[in-house]
Amino acid sequence: MNLQNELLDNLDKVHTTELGIVRIKRNLELDTEDVVKWCRDRIRSDKAVILRKGKNWYIHIDTCVITVNAYSYTIITAHKEKG
Repeated sequence: MNLQNELLDNLDKVHTTELGIVRIKRNLELDTEDVVKWCRDRIRSDKAVILRKGKNWYIHIDTCVITVNAYSYTIITAHKEKG
């Protein structure tokens, strides 16, 4: 199985915690109520570059990186790319 497809096939399992929502909104300066939907939409994008390193997925899209735990599908954080 293509590793990228593994994440996309389980996109409905992607979630985060209350603290994760606060952290993602702060880091990306988001003004949205549904942070999980926002992240899922970015992960689903044709422009997304999805890499798996160890226990995490790293999704590079536009100017941000979304980090998702590969086992629990929890969005750990998202931040603007440096550089």
